[in-house]
Amino acid sequence: MDNRAIKLAVLETIERFDTIVISRHIRPDGDAVGSTMGLARVLRDTYPSKKIYLTDEDFSDYLAFCGGEDEVPEEVYRDALLIVIDTGTRNRISNSRYALAKYCVKIDHHIEADPYGDLNWVEDFRSSACEMIADFCVGFRDRLKISKEAATFIYMGMVTDSGRFRFEGVTGETMRLAGAMLDYGVDCETLFANLYSEEFASFKLKSYVYDHIRITKNGVAYLYMDAEAQERFQLTLEAASSFVSELSDIRGSLIWIAFIDNLEKQNIRVRLRSRFLGINDLAIRHHGGGHNMAAGATVFSKQEMEELIAEADALLGEYKATHEGWL
Repeated sequence: MDNRAIKLAVLETIERFDTIVISRHIRPDGDAVGSTMGLARVLRDTYPSKKIYLTDEDFSDYLAFCGGEDEVPEEVYRDALLIVIDTGTRNRISNSRYALAKYCVKIDHHIEADPYGDLNWVEDFRSSACEMIADFCVGFRDRLKISKEAATFIYMGMVTDSGRFRFEGVTGETMRLAGAMLDYGVDCETLFANLYSEEFASFKLKSYVYDHIRITKNGVAYLYMDAEAQERFQLTLEAASSFVSELSDIRGSLIWIAFIDNLEKQNIRVRLRSRFLGINDLAIRHHGGGHNMAAGATVFSKQEMEELIAEADALLGEYKATHEGWL
């Protein structure tokens, strides 16, 4: 099916079910939260007689201002449609009961590695899952109700997953769809204050981060946020992970990585970002994946962390040796 036919099939599937459960990926980011909460709001407004649930077994303090999720009894799944958004593989679904649903629709913008849905709508050229939800809502605006609240959630995900419209994948269509959401009255000043304003103590934390950035021979910038640092600065796992962005503007560094101790799961969370060259294959080799230039992974020891750094350094060294014009 072409994209228009797939989107129509998604809408017709939604209309066929009286009960819908919406889920996203573990460790939800702005795109995961925005896409699921935005679609949930649209469906609740459009189909008030349907039972629409939004469930998540994980949590993000960073996005707590968006609101919470629903408790979904197990028996609900028997006749329910499950919509999973922004989640490339089934092992990253933040819903341990997902397999109980009668039918599953996958909506995602990651490189397809696990087509787990009964109906899969995947557009890996999109800058965010929220861009897909915006396209879906605008494309069927004659049948769907889009409120200011829904548009705000969707716009939030578009902003955060695109790095405020700076990352690869942002196109004219991205901006047109973002503009369409703004037309519903999104309060950008309040939204950006919630997303980006920081406590005074965070500036001391940034000082610590800058002091602990390390650079490999070929220019891989990396940061290790151990458990002691997280406790000292009272950081959640999500907040500690966000500091990968602080490494992005070092000239000559085209790959940057944040390693974050996760004592609860006895592993080290990894966030990888790059400019010009892809790092998704590197992430896949270390229990992860994502986008070509933005991915996540997990390592299980300091030794594996060093191995990943060495592999990234070799990858960047090869790129610099075979390409001209990089900054």
